[in-house]
Amino acid sequence: MESHVNAKRLFNHATTLKLHTGNLVNRSRLKKCPASPPSEELQDCIQGTLSEWFAAMPSSLDSELPSVLDCTIPENTEAITPEEREELKVSVKLFLTEAHRSSIRSAVDMACLSLGVSQLDSVIIAPPPLPEGEVQTLTHLQPLWEELESLVQSQKIAAIGTSDLDKTLLEQLYNWAQIKPSSNQVNLASCCVMPPDLTAFAKEFDIQLLTHNDPKELISAAGFQEAVQGSSKDLQVADWRLEWVLRYSIIVKSRGIIKAKGYIVHAKKGSDH
Repeated sequence: MESHVNAKRLFNHATTLKLHTGNLVNRSRLKKCPASPPSEELQDCIQGTLSEWFAAMPSSLDSELPSVLDCTIPENTEAITPEEREELKVSVKLFLTEAHRSSIRSAVDMACLSLGVSQLDSVIIAPPPLPEGEVQTLTHLQPLWEELESLVQSQKIAAIGTSDLDKTLLEQLYNWAQIKPSSNQVNLASCCVMPPDLTAFAKEFDIQLLTHNDPKELISAAGFQEAVQGSSKDLQVADWRLEWVLRYSIIVKSRGIIKAKGYIVHAKKGSDH
């Protein structure tokens, strides 16, 4: 089939993949089945978006192949209009696979561009998973937090938050940070009850404690490659690595309902950093 040949040519030539799933609230197939775990949902969405994108490709390609594949299905994506912006809250959680400060800026820029906004209401950062036996420290968080702070200063983000910090680390970050965390997400799987010391600290310093059910690693390298592989046959996926995943939700403030949610994914080919 022509589209498979084209998909393969494009994919083999490209060195960067940007993918936006579009609004999942409108995706009827997701409505029919019960909510799947975050990792499965993401894998499904990557595979589905790529399949759709490849299928919609023109049969003849320009001789000049792009190095950046921008996989977005325009009809699945609606930008927020200036008229409705006031009514909506745009919340983001950014899952980093690598501890690159530059990823934070490019993810925030891409989210603003894709959603048609100049500022995100809140960004929660999930730092990259650490090697077995290593523990998250303030030193790991500082460069990432500084990048978030500069995005608040340039008015790209209104509020910034953290994920899975215990009381000690949250307190260390709070005392060090110029712009304080406004929220901290706690994984429900790891504790059904909020730790009392964390609750007391958060209350005293006006930090909102939220819950989540995301796994430590939102999608594994193998899971990502499998999703890409599943979208079109004969794709060479071994050299591709995921850099970050951004999940957004757009909430109608007055009614508390989700108007849109989706993922933006960024991957690179080759092992050069």
